[in-house]
Amino acid sequence: MHVPRRETVYADLKARAPADDPNGHWLSQLYASWMAGEGGLPHYLGLEPETFWALTDWYFPGARINGVAPSGQHADYSRMLERDDLRRQLLGHAARPEATELPWLADILVAGCMGGDHLWQDLGFWSRADLSGFIAHNFPSLAALNSRDMKWKKFLYKQLCEAEGIYVCRAPSCEVCIDYPKCFGPEE
Repeated sequence: MHVPRRETVYADLKARAPADDPNGHWLSQLYASWMAGEGGLPHYLGLEPETFWALTDWYFPGARINGVAPSGQHADYSRMLERDDLRRQLLGHAARPEATELPWLADILVAGCMGGDHLWQDLGFWSRADLSGFIAHNFPSLAALNSRDMKWKKFLYKQLCEAEGIYVCRAPSCEVCIDYPKCFGPEE
Protein backbone atom coordinates (compact mmCIF):
# COMPACT_ATOMS: atom_id res chain seq x y z
CA MET A 1 0.00 0.00 0.00
CA HIS A 2 1.33 3.43 -0.94
CA VAL A 3 1.68 5.74 2.07
CA PRO A 4 1.81 9.41 1.08
CA ARG A 5 4.22 11.91 2.61
CA ARG A 6 2.48 13.84 5.33
CA GLU A 7 3.70 17.23 4.06
CA THR A 8 2.12 16.58 0.65
CA VAL A 9 -1.17 15.48 2.20
CA TYR A 10 -1.10 18.45 4.57
CA ALA A 11 -0.70 20.93 1.71
CA ASP A 12 -3.65 19.40 -0.18
CA LEU A 13 -5.91 19.29 2.86
CA LYS A 14 -4.97 22.76 4.10
CA ALA A 15 -5.88 24.17 0.68
CA ARG A 16 -9.36 22.62 0.99
CA ALA A 17 -9.98 23.66 4.61
CA PRO A 18 -12.04 26.74 5.47
CA ALA A 19 -9.61 29.66 5.55
CA ASP A 20 -11.34 31.32 8.51
CA ASP A 21 -11.23 28.27 10.80
CA PRO A 22 -7.95 27.52 12.64
CA ASN A 23 -9.08 23.91 13.04
CA GLY A 24 -8.37 23.46 9.34
CA HIS A 25 -4.64 23.77 10.02
CA TRP A 26 -4.64 21.40 12.99
CA LEU A 27 -6.90 18.82 11.36
CA SER A 28 -4.79 18.96 8.20
CA GLN A 29 -1.79 17.98 10.33
CA LEU A 30 -3.72 15.28 12.15
CA TYR A 31 -5.15 13.73 8.97
CA ALA A 32 -1.82 14.00 7.12
CA SER A 33 0.08 12.22 9.88
CA TRP A 34 -2.64 9.60 10.21
CA MET A 35 -2.70 8.97 6.45
CA ALA A 36 1.11 8.64 6.50
CA GLY A 37 0.84 5.90 9.13
CA GLU A 38 2.06 8.10 11.99
CA GLY A 39 0.46 8.66 15.38
CA GLY A 40 -1.73 6.30 17.29
CA LEU A 41 -5.23 7.04 16.03
CA PRO A 42 -7.33 4.04 14.98
CA HIS A 43 -9.52 3.58 11.92
CA TYR A 44 -11.78 6.56 11.23
CA LEU A 45 -9.73 8.61 13.75
CA GLY A 46 -11.66 6.81 16.50
CA LEU A 47 -14.98 8.17 15.22
CA GLU A 48 -17.98 6.27 13.94
CA PRO A 49 -17.60 5.92 10.14
CA GLU A 50 -20.51 8.26 9.36
CA THR A 51 -19.09 10.88 11.73
CA PHE A 52 -15.64 10.51 10.16
CA TRP A 53 -17.10 11.15 6.70
CA ALA A 54 -19.13 14.13 7.96
CA LEU A 55 -16.02 15.69 9.55
CA THR A 56 -13.95 15.01 6.44
CA ASP A 57 -16.58 16.57 4.15
CA TRP A 58 -16.96 19.51 6.57
CA TYR A 59 -13.27 20.42 6.55
CA PHE A 60 -11.90 18.88 3.35
CA PRO A 61 -14.59 18.76 0.67
CA GLY A 62 -13.59 16.61 -2.28
CA ALA A 63 -10.53 15.12 -0.59
CA ARG A 64 -9.75 11.47 -1.29
CA ILE A 65 -9.32 9.88 2.12
CA ASN A 66 -9.57 6.27 3.21
CA GLY A 67 -11.10 5.66 6.65
CA VAL A 68 -8.75 2.76 7.40
CA ALA A 69 -5.68 3.68 9.42
CA PRO A 70 -2.50 2.82 7.48
CA SER A 71 -0.84 2.13 10.84
CA GLY A 72 -3.30 -0.71 11.42
CA GLN A 73 -4.41 0.75 14.77
CA HIS A 74 -7.80 -0.34 16.08
CA ALA A 75 -9.90 1.46 18.67
CA ASP A 76 -9.71 0.07 22.21
CA TYR A 77 -13.33 -0.08 23.30
CA SER A 78 -12.48 -1.89 26.55
CA ARG A 79 -11.98 1.53 28.13
CA MET A 80 -15.45 2.82 27.16
CA LEU A 81 -16.37 4.27 30.58
CA GLU A 82 -13.11 6.21 30.61
CA ARG A 83 -13.81 7.39 27.07
CA ASP A 84 -17.24 8.67 28.10
CA ASP A 85 -15.78 10.50 31.11
CA LEU A 86 -13.07 12.15 29.01
CA ARG A 87 -15.63 13.17 26.38
CA ARG A 88 -17.91 14.75 28.99
CA GLN A 89 -14.94 16.57 30.50
CA LEU A 90 -13.90 18.03 27.16
CA LEU A 91 -17.40 19.02 26.10
CA GLY A 92 -17.92 20.72 29.46
CA HIS A 93 -15.20 23.15 28.35
CA ALA A 94 -16.30 23.58 24.72
CA ALA A 95 -15.76 27.06 23.26
CA ARG A 96 -19.01 26.88 21.33
CA PRO A 97 -21.22 24.14 22.82
CA GLU A 98 -23.65 24.47 19.90
CA ALA A 99 -20.99 23.87 17.24
CA THR A 100 -21.62 20.71 15.25
CA GLU A 101 -17.96 19.73 14.99
CA LEU A 102 -16.90 20.09 18.65
CA PRO A 103 -18.20 16.68 19.78
CA TRP A 104 -16.31 15.17 16.84
CA LEU A 105 -13.12 16.95 17.85
CA ALA A 106 -13.59 15.85 21.46
CA ASP A 107 -13.98 12.25 20.29
CA ILE A 108 -10.71 12.45 18.34
CA LEU A 109 -8.92 13.81 21.42
CA VAL A 110 -10.36 10.97 23.47
CA ALA A 111 -9.18 8.42 20.90
CA GLY A 112 -5.71 9.96 21.17
CA CYS A 113 -5.83 9.54 24.94
CA MET A 114 -6.16 5.78 24.40
CA GLY A 115 -2.70 5.73 22.77
CA GLY A 116 0.55 4.98 24.55
CA ASP A 117 2.64 8.04 23.70
CA HIS A 118 2.38 11.77 24.40
CA LEU A 119 -1.05 13.02 23.36
CA TRP A 120 0.26 15.32 20.62
CA GLN A 121 2.16 12.38 19.11
CA ASP A 122 -0.75 9.94 19.38
CA LEU A 123 -2.96 12.49 17.62
CA GLY A 124 -0.43 13.14 14.88
CA PHE A 125 0.13 16.82 15.63
CA TRP A 126 3.54 18.04 14.56
CA SER A 127 4.35 19.61 17.91
CA ARG A 128 3.00 19.94 21.43
CA ALA A 129 2.35 23.62 20.68
CA ASP A 130 -0.11 22.57 17.96
CA LEU A 131 -2.02 20.43 20.44
CA SER A 132 -2.02 23.27 22.97
CA GLY A 133 -3.35 25.68 20.35
CA PHE A 134 -6.04 23.21 19.29
CA ILE A 135 -7.20 22.72 22.88
CA ALA A 136 -7.06 26.46 23.66
CA HIS A 137 -9.17 27.24 20.60
CA ASN A 138 -11.80 24.53 21.07
CA PHE A 139 -11.79 24.00 24.86
CA PRO A 140 -10.48 27.32 26.22
CA SER A 141 -11.57 26.99 29.85
CA LEU A 142 -9.83 23.61 30.03
CA ALA A 143 -6.66 25.11 28.57
CA ALA A 144 -6.82 27.89 31.16
CA LEU A 145 -6.88 25.30 33.95
CA ASN A 146 -3.55 23.93 32.72
CA SER A 147 -1.81 27.08 33.92
CA ARG A 148 1.43 25.25 34.76
CA ASP A 149 1.74 23.58 31.34
CA MET A 150 1.35 19.99 32.56
CA LYS A 151 1.61 17.40 29.79
CA TRP A 152 -1.85 17.17 28.28
CA LYS A 153 -2.65 13.50 28.77
CA LYS A 154 -1.52 13.62 32.40
CA PHE A 155 -3.50 16.82 32.87
CA LEU A 156 -6.72 15.40 31.41
CA TYR A 157 -6.54 12.31 33.58
CA LYS A 158 -5.64 14.36 36.64
CA GLN A 159 -8.75 16.46 36.02
CA LEU A 160 -10.87 13.31 35.77
CA CYS A 161 -9.46 11.95 39.01
CA GLU A 162 -9.96 15.22 40.86
CA ALA A 163 -13.58 15.42 39.63
CA GLU A 164 -14.14 12.01 41.21
CA GLY A 165 -12.27 12.91 44.39
CA ILE A 166 -9.47 10.48 43.55
CA TYR A 167 -5.97 11.70 44.29
CA VAL A 168 -3.38 9.24 43.03
CA CYS A 169 -0.22 11.22 43.79
CA ARG A 170 2.00 9.42 46.26
CA ALA A 171 2.59 12.71 48.07
CA PRO A 172 0.03 15.05 49.65
CA SER A 173 0.76 17.61 46.95
CA CYS A 174 2.25 17.42 43.50
CA GLU A 175 5.09 19.78 44.34
CA VAL A 176 6.70 17.24 46.71
CA CYS A 177 6.07 14.15 44.58
CA ILE A 178 9.30 12.55 43.31
CA ASP A 179 7.78 12.18 39.83
CA TYR A 180 6.66 15.83 39.68
CA PRO A 181 9.36 16.99 37.21
CA LYS A 182 8.23 14.30 34.73
CA CYS A 183 4.75 15.85 34.52
CA PHE A 184 5.96 19.11 33.02
CA GLY A 185 8.38 20.27 30.39
CA PRO A 186 9.26 19.30 26.86
CA GLU A 187 7.84 16.20 25.21
CA GLU A 188 10.07 16.08 22.15
